[in-house]
Amino acid sequence: MATVDIRGVRKAYGTTAVIHGVDVSIRDGEFVVLVGPSGCGKSTLLRMIAGLENITGGQILINNRVVNDVPPKERDIAMVFQNYALYPHMTVGANMGFSLHLRKAPKSEIDSRVKRAADILGLAHLLDRFPRQLSGGQRQRVAMGRAIVRDPQVFLFDEPLSNLDAKLRVQMRTEIKELHQRLKTTTVYVTHDQIEAMTMADKIVVMHDGVVEQIGAPLDLYDAPANMFVAGFIGSPAMNFVKGTVSADDPTRFDCDGGATLSLDGVPGGVLGKRAVYGLRPEHVRLAPGGTPAHVVVVEPTGSEILVVARIGGEKGQEINCLFRERLNILPGETIHIAQQPGMSHLFDEASGARLVA
Repeated sequence: MATVDIRGVRKAYGTTAVIHGVDVSIRDGEFVVLVGPSGCGKSTLLRMIAGLENITGGQILINNRVVNDVPPKERDIAMVFQNYALYPHMTVGANMGFSLHLRKAPKSEIDSRVKRAADILGLAHLLDRFPRQLSGGQRQRVAMGRAIVRDPQVFLFDEPLSNLDAKLRVQMRTEIKELHQRLKTTTVYVTHDQIEAMTMADKIVVMHDGVVEQIGAPLDLYDAPANMFVAGFIGSPAMNFVKGTVSADDPTRFDCDGGATLSLDGVPGGVLGKRAVYGLRPEHVRLAPGGTPAHVVVVEPTGSEILVVARIGGEKGQEINCLFRERLNILPGETIHIAQQPGMSHLFDEASGARLVA
């Protein structure tokens, strides 16, 4: 196992910069997820850790050793790719042990390591099959087994579940988390799926346009996002953002564009009467007789919950998403009255997007 330190790392292709001075420290045995939208630079950063991309500036250290110029095969890392990258003419066992075969390891050692990895991943009965005879989930397990067999200091996962269906993704992310808890190997995992990030990570690194927006534990990012980008990216459904003005007379009132009012939990000094953006997660909206009137636009029941899209402030008002856990009889066209759960509202600077803390 190992620590990984990313210090001021930059990447540019010619004159086009794609990574702008990233700093991340990963502790020994930690499971860190790099998350962000497509094009944010997360996979490029992972490939620089692996040595598959050159570094334009900064340093990457594995176990306090600078590896900027160290070839990938000498970094003692193992990478699991999105497309599995299995050899179709080799059996499962041969695929898993191929890296050891290249090292000319003794056959007894190869067989022992392959058997151990196969037992961990439930592949023992599939060792004589070929990749074409496996399901997508089984192929992904073989790719993971190939990484385990190498017994590396660091595991790198590059969106490994993107090719799987929704049900299998849920199953596989549980298996990957269980695998990490068993092996305790330092892991860096890249995904664009914030649900994967929230459920799997010890620590999340949120990236946007080659910059780290925030680093923290999943619930820390959920409860205290640094800015509107993180607030809108972490959490599903996404946080509601309502434009308006903090009341000049009442620090607990937010006057929305369109005429509605919402309650605030408290505001920092200097924002009374100023423009701002009000943030409220759909699951923190509650029905409240006498609360803010909201015209129901769309109702989406899922069984365990119901998502209601409603407009506050009349015809020129703003739409918000409301997520209710109760079984409610709400129809489009109706008017409901809503309020925020106490202590759950956020306030953001309209210009910078930074969260304002009271």
